[in-house]
Amino acid sequence: MSDVLHDLFTNQQIRKLFYRTRYLLALLLVLPLARYMHPRLLPIAIGLSLIGQLIQGWCFASLVKNRELSIRGPYLLVRNPMYLGRYFLILGFIVLLSSPLAIVGYTVLYYLYMLYRVKREERRLNRAYTEEFRRYCAEVRRFWPSWGKIREPAVRFWDNVMFLENNGHWNILLTLVAYVAVTTLHIVAFA
Repeated sequence: MSDVLHDLFTNQQIRKLFYRTRYLLALLLVLPLARYMHPRLLPIAIGLSLIGQLIQGWCFASLVKNRELSIRGPYLLVRNPMYLGRYFLILGFIVLLSSPLAIVGYTVLYYLYMLYRVKREERRLNRAYTEEFRRYCAEVRRFWPSWGKIREPAVRFWDNVMFLENNGHWNILLTLVAYVAVTTLHIVAFA
């Protein structure tokens, strides 16, 4: 089973296809989500997505991609905060279904995706920043935040230019558009 999952999550063709069609796939998910959503859960769903959006925004404002090992902002607390933020962002939409099975299924699938993605990413970072990355790994956990560094000044790092360069603003806009689309479609077509 592990080999099958490894092959699925590391297959170059599947990853490229998913990357090219991710917006179309997201749109295709809007229809069933709009049909089966429970509007009373909208405040909880938006709250969860907002938590994810805040974490991702902080990551976008702290990350210099492919030029340096970013060890500031949320990256001082956990090595992979972007994936944690994305988990909560998407979890908000899943909560709208009011299905514990959907939440558990999403959590398991996302964990497996994240595990394989992070391993691949860490191999790349180890090649690029060998000694610095090894020290970083020894000090900061992979998935679970280490709150001992929360008072360090570098945790409060935020750079507006990096936020924009990393498309943080588009991420926020797409999330808002998705919630408006799901809610409007639910009201117009299925209420």
